[in-house]
Amino acid sequence: MELGNSLAHFAAGIGAGLAIIGGAAGIGRLAAAAMEGTARQPQASGDIRVGMIIAAALIEGATFFALVICILLAFK
Repeated sequence: MELGNSLAHFAAGIGAGLAIIGGAAGIGRLAAAAMEGTARQPQASGDIRVGMIIAAALIEGATFFALVICILLAFK
């Protein structure tokens, strides 16, 4: 195994870890804000929930895309 290949695997692992941490932090902040909004306006909980689910899906999609790119770069 050559050094360039090892570094590619290492960089892909670091990139995948950062993508997961970023996605988890984003969804955590999103959920906290949605719960605070629901606590302030309980009558708007349905709209807040729908917006939260859509935003969480977009964050997860971006995270999944970043993980796929990291895997592709590792096995290039």
